[in-house]
Amino acid sequence: MEPVSGPPLRRAADEEPSGDTVGGLRGARSELRRQVRERRRLRLGILILVSVVLLGAIPLYFGVRTLSRDPVFDTLDTLDVPSWAASETVDNVSGSRWCLRDCRLRERTVESERPPDETARVYETALREDGWEPWKVSLCPEQPAKGSYTCWRRDELTLDLWVREPTCLPPPVSGEPAVPPSPAATPAAGECAGSLVSVKVRNAIDDERTRPQPSTDPSLTGEDPFPTVSDDPLGELTPSPS
Repeated sequence: MEPVSGPPLRRAADEEPSGDTVGGLRGARSELRRQVRERRRLRLGILILVSVVLLGAIPLYFGVRTLSRDPVFDTLDTLDVPSWAASETVDNVSGSRWCLRDCRLRERTVESERPPDETARVYETALREDGWEPWKVSLCPEQPAKGSYTCWRRDELTLDLWVREPTCLPPPVSGEPAVPPSPAATPAAGECAGSLVSVKVRNAIDDERTRPQPSTDPSLTGEDPFPTVSDDPLGELTPSPS
């Protein structure tokens, strides 16, 4: 047989791809690029979210810490006192920081391993170095107290420092008011050593000792409520008006 004349046949590999094939390849590439873009946007979104959380969490943490802990206690923590004079610290706080009803009252009780005289000296020195100034005022203390009782002022705060012998009673529990022990309580001989330190810090505007004290001038009160009594039990005769 004679070969049929006509154009030479091409191999299947040399055939041009059809329009459907070209469209499929282009669609696959577009889908791939879309997925890559979505992954990039997802990664960027996660990175932004983590950054916002970190930037917001840190200030929130310190804000909550500031609100939960009074900065006055941080100031007391920085006092330069030896470790033997600051053990078994118990802090208590009451009142409102913004003086809505009652102003803030901060109380700290600390145990010292050394006698009251030595302990009082190191605390008074530390207070002076921290900017506190001795405050000579009446009603300091408000009631007679054994040991060393001194008052101090700095800026808008007042501070009462009471150092005395321990009473050998259990230390106050956190969350309960640090009530000073009864003056009648005395330490048991041979069982207690060291001293007990109480610090009370108030806002100066809430401390009644910063306000003018009532005068006993007869011209203002009409009669002196605390007349001066002389040594003569009979007193002196008051001349009658003529």
